[in-house]
Amino acid sequence: MQFIVEDAESHLNIKVTESRIDAAIATLFKDKLREIVVKNRKPVHLDMGSVDFMDSSGLGAMIAVRKSLPDNLALVLLALTPNVERVFRLTRMDSVFDIQPLTAQKEPRE
Repeated sequence: MQFIVEDAESHLNIKVTESRIDAAIATLFKDKLREIVVKNRKPVHLDMGSVDFMDSSGLGAMIAVRKSLPDNLALVLLALTPNVERVFRLTRMDSVFDIQPLTAQKEPRE
């Protein structure tokens, strides 16, 4: 599991390179992503444009990563594919996470 990490001055840009975040990789995904975000202590813009599928294990991993960030550091999800966006919408997690199109690389809402 690899991420492409770019340290912008005000935040981290992280691109997920996996096409699936499911039970097979959710724990590894969570551990590696949490390690990156906790170490850097900056708001995160997470580009998920490559992720075509996410199950409940993947969603749980995303929630765990969000909880590992202090409240003052945002986690912005960018470029969700329709299937992944549907998971967030059906579970009402779209009201918990800041979800933006990829072109909206702006400062996170506080």
